[in-house]
Amino acid sequence: MTSAGELLRLVRTGEANTRKALRERSGLSRSTLTARLEQLQTAGLLAEGVQEDSTGGRPARQLRFDDRHAVVLAASIDTMHGEAAVTDLSGRVLDRRAGALRVADGPEPVLGRIAEWFDAMLAGAGRPVCGVGVSVPGPVEPGRGRVTRPPIMPGWDGYPIDTHLGARFSAPVLVDNDANLMALGEHRARYPDSAALVVVKVSTGIGAGLVLGGEVYRGIDGGAGDIGHIRLPEHPDARCLCGSHGCLAAVAGGGALAARLTELGLPTVSGSGVRDRITAGEPAAIRLAEVAGRQVGEVLATLVCVVNPGVVVIAGDLAEPHFVASVREVLYRRALPRATQNLRVEIGGRGEGLAGAVAMVVDAVFAPAEVDRRLAARA
Repeated sequence: MTSAGELLRLVRTGEANTRKALRERSGLSRSTLTARLEQLQTAGLLAEGVQEDSTGGRPARQLRFDDRHAVVLAASIDTMHGEAAVTDLSGRVLDRRAGALRVADGPEPVLGRIAEWFDAMLAGAGRPVCGVGVSVPGPVEPGRGRVTRPPIMPGWDGYPIDTHLGARFSAPVLVDNDANLMALGEHRARYPDSAALVVVKVSTGIGAGLVLGGEVYRGIDGGAGDIGHIRLPEHPDARCLCGSHGCLAAVAGGGALAARLTELGLPTVSGSGVRDRITAGEPAAIRLAEVAGRQVGEVLATLVCVVNPGVVVIAGDLAEPHFVASVREVLYRRALPRATQNLRVEIGGRGEGLAGAVAMVVDAVFAPAEVDRRLAARA
């Protein structure tokens, strides 16, 4: 029988937003449906809005998820930069902070700065925190708020991010890889009808996130989409931060390009520095970005043939026209025509990692079983 939590899910996702539609979807009697909706309204999770236009008979009132009764804290941690936001439950940003942040400094100073941003923004929010979502540039074991053996996050392996922030904000903390959350954010915001979507983040490192059937695909232990460590045999001398040689990230990542520009007498620290030089029209940076785009395109050709996505989004510091044009050039030439005939290759939006972190939290906190558990505890 359809629970109150499942009714909320139907309303929250837009699958049914009137009592009549809910009765039809759930098969519940009028009295049972009314009782369960009253539970949700009393808990502050559901509200009744404006009446729909009547086509005869009594007009129906629209039901809506009350997205303003709590807030979500979301943070995106990159190699050299951090961003944090307070949002309502629909993802609307209420306040935002951003600034320089070195992930290599370790978890305590980085998370301390993130927590300071959260505290400053919460001062004016006036609502309870329902959850915290954190995006990190490393692999995360599903179901645990901890990074596992991250190549570019020294000192973070196994660190309890969830415990650190959860104790401070008295809310559940969820952590995931940045490419995964970018993919989730892109899917929800721009491509909700795509059955298979891939986001490739190319910044200091390289990684991919996959959304299949509307859900992030993480693999059995969070390693899905780790294309930055696919080996390119023609580059055996390129040493990667993971300890191997010839990895795509060591050849075509922003860190590798920054090192080459520095060798050419153009000091560059990271992927964002490479992008700055491209934006300034530096010929060497543009040339390196075009070569790197073709190398990424070669690897993506295999991924596209395996996954057959409808959309590939290029995101991160190197998601700029020269790089993306080179990805397209090789990808469409190397992949099977059947795999690319309906494929779009797009440049990613900004802030989708934060949007994905919010969506991750809301999906977890308002999952039907979790809502039913909280309602039972209130009874």
